[in-house]
Amino acid sequence: MGALNNGDLQYNVMDEYLAPNRAQKFELDIKRSRFITSVVPVQGKESAKAALVEVRNTWPDANHHCWAMVAGKPNDVFQQDQSDDGEPRGTAGKPMLNVLVHSGFGNTLVVVTRYFGGVKLGAGGLVRAYTQSVSEALSQTITQKIVLKEMIEVALDYSSLASLEHRIVALDTTIETRDFSDHVRIQLAYPAHQWGALESVLKVLGATWHEDEK
Repeated sequence: MGALNNGDLQYNVMDEYLAPNRAQKFELDIKRSRFITSVVPVQGKESAKAALVEVRNTWPDANHHCWAMVAGKPNDVFQQDQSDDGEPRGTAGKPMLNVLVHSGFGNTLVVVTRYFGGVKLGAGGLVRAYTQSVSEALSQTITQKIVLKEMIEVALDYSSLASLEHRIVALDTTIETRDFSDHVRIQLAYPAHQWGALESVLKVLGATWHEDEK
């Protein structure tokens, strides 16, 4: 663990965002083609790939299963990917990913399954159709809030523990471990955006702290 300089911490991370609370499906008919959008919660790219296989197996006779994923935090480009799955290049996967990235969703896979209805849409029409499918699906998706937390180790006097326990409830901060020796040593899990308020509480209680090594 490295010691933190009290008062000097700054964070520039996304620690709260939306994700689907379960797999959900939405459907549009556009010029006789059937567009079925699956919105699936995932944990990383491998989870997303497994979910994609399930969607393909659900509609094995479809013409296309175009997809886009933000499989982690919304600002993590390494968790983003997409595919046109046989549609003309750039007409499906990229427009879908663009909508997903700008939605603020994370831990999300979207798959648009298309049954061709006999009317060609052209490149522009395909872009509009896939964009509309994802936009409308995400606007109707039932979501959950994902809160990521930082960890710190705190040492404080026994007499201050009860006060700390009371104050951190409002900061969505929890005590993960406790060690009772000469002082109380605890590990706190807290949302990064609450650091300023938590730091003030720790200072008032005369606590010292260290950031957990990651």
